[in-house]
Amino acid sequence: MDLPDALELIASLEGYLHDLRDTGVEGLPLGSVISPHKAAAPLAAAVRPSPAPPKPVVLEPSVVSVAADQGGGIKAVREELGDCRRCSLGATRTKLLFGAGNLAARLVFVGDAPGGEDEQQGIPFADEAGELLTKIIQAMGFRRDEIYLCNVIKCRPPHDRDPQHDEIRECYPFLLKQLQAIGPEVVVTLGTFASQTLLRTKEPISKLRGVFHDYHGMTIMPTFHPAYLLRNGAMKREVWADMQKVMKRLGVEAPVKR
Repeated sequence: MDLPDALELIASLEGYLHDLRDTGVEGLPLGSVISPHKAAAPLAAAVRPSPAPPKPVVLEPSVVSVAADQGGGIKAVREELGDCRRCSLGATRTKLLFGAGNLAARLVFVGDAPGGEDEQQGIPFADEAGELLTKIIQAMGFRRDEIYLCNVIKCRPPHDRDPQHDEIRECYPFLLKQLQAIGPEVVVTLGTFASQTLLRTKEPISKLRGVFHDYHGMTIMPTFHPAYLLRNGAMKREVWADMQKVMKRLGVEAPVKR
């Protein structure tokens, strides 16, 4: 196997392992399906395995105890964040992505972190997963500019890796103030990291989704991330079921198809 094929195989395996994590699998049994007599040493030397993704972050109460925004609004939160260098991502990012959309939105979507296309265009959810999210938003009867989009952390992690504990710890207070300033009726958390961070739990997204949760006086609906849906199209039914509950809570009906 040459190096490009090996890298493609590793990327496929990483995606598969991420999918297992999102459905609640926390570990796999040790074992080997490759004979130790096979010549795997050159490949091992050429390709360094990616590190295991960090464990989900569960913030302590002392970290999440942030006073509500005192009327300064979203502009004051953004000014307080400033040209943030509170974690190492400040040295690697090209753009800080605070959020985008209606500052008085009834509905907010929160992801985990900006990706490469987001950073390039300067808006959250600008990639293929974002296009799918836009279709979901429209199917719910909203325009994208009627809702608000943001992420737990505001800077892109290198190579689009998962957010790390220190990055979430530094960004989280601003996310909370951001949501409090907007005051949405429902917050939809997309995927494992966003849902576990806001709900302060280690429960997998497969167990959290589909149920409303209280969050500082706001209502949270966790669901699968649209990037996960691109790899697992059958799960779109579950996400649409979650969004129908959100629509019922907001008192809106899906537009009639013509």
